[in-house]
Amino acid sequence: MVFIKLIWESIRFALQALKSNLTRTILSLLGVTVGIFAIIAVFTLVDSLEKNIKSSFSFLGSNVVTVNRFQFVGGPDYPWWKYFRRPYNNYSEYIFLKDKLRNAEAVSFSASANTIVQAGSNSYKGTNLTGVSYTYQDVYDLPLQSGRFFTESEINSSRNITIIGTKIANTLFPNMDPLGKEMKIKGGKFIVIGVFEEEGEGLFEIASKDEACMIPFGSFTKLYYVGKNGIEPAIAVKGMDNDIGLVALENELIGALRAKRGLKPTEEDNFALNKSEFIMNTIGSIFDVISAAGWVIGGFSILVGGFGIANIMFVSVKERTNIIGIQKSLGAKNYFILFQFLFEAVFLSLIGGLTGIVIVYALTFIQLGSLELVLSFKNIILGLGISSVIGIVSGIVPATLAARLDPVEAIRAS
Repeated sequence: MVFIKLIWESIRFALQALKSNLTRTILSLLGVTVGIFAIIAVFTLVDSLEKNIKSSFSFLGSNVVTVNRFQFVGGPDYPWWKYFRRPYNNYSEYIFLKDKLRNAEAVSFSASANTIVQAGSNSYKGTNLTGVSYTYQDVYDLPLQSGRFFTESEINSSRNITIIGTKIANTLFPNMDPLGKEMKIKGGKFIVIGVFEEEGEGLFEIASKDEACMIPFGSFTKLYYVGKNGIEPAIAVKGMDNDIGLVALENELIGALRAKRGLKPTEEDNFALNKSEFIMNTIGSIFDVISAAGWVIGGFSILVGGFGIANIMFVSVKERTNIIGIQKSLGAKNYFILFQFLFEAVFLSLIGGLTGIVIVYALTFIQLGSLELVLSFKNIILGLGISSVIGIVSGIVPATLAARLDPVEAIRAS
């Protein structure tokens, strides 16, 4: 209890010292404020950007492997000329994989193109038109705002029906229910049977369901040529909800495709298996570099702030030498004196760090286009933690010198 009381007294002395020299206190914490602001601001921006960009690629699905000619990501030696000569996926391969794969939850076949859709005098440019198999809904998440998905018989009979995004629905059919209405795609008449759930604005408009128009694959082939020298179709395979299942699926998929395409054991694969994790990992590595740059920028500011706090603490010890001597002559322990100055340095640094965090939090209310800035609890704790460490490191030497002062010499000091 005595020890706790002495610590509390040390804290009280530290706070009084900060209040009595308010101008010096404010100037001292500016360096830490700038440093913590720089680091936490960069981390907040990086986290928000990374989250927004990754959400833009959510259309790739989770636990989904797609079969394409090209790899999603590559380096400076990317052999595009070799991938360019690879064969296109075809419908028979889709049927083969759907029947043969045992580690897959579902297999789908699709092809996409950008086009203009019309209804009466209204039109929408930049529509992402996709022709899909019936199993497409089992591979990808397709929440509907209204209406329904295609039936298997509608897909097999290549009916001229469509599911559209909210932007298209609002443009083509303003102030009315689009279900059952007729629209034109490349001159062909299609009936709307569903509307996708609104996704909202993202940082990057990549395959947004708000601008999507989905039709049966057979209907798509009536409008576009699919295959070599035409639109490249994609086979997507959804694996089990665990890493082991996805690895087993990839191995099985490679073996099945090689067998279907008649590849010899000595021949390399003439297809690429792509996962959303490839892009996510690439994005993550880019933002790791940006975060490191944030550490460097903020680190210099914090270093200057730390030296500033240490300098002020040495001045504070010099000014209060007589008081230290009186306290020690009255029986004050060394740790009591040490805690006074150490707490003062920590409080000084924490106030600076908290100020920097508050400034970052205020910036999160600024709208940067479609980017939403979010100050995470992790970054708040990180900022306060760094501030505490800087305070301890900056204040430990002056506090130790104060604690070791001889009481007689300290009282005599002017």
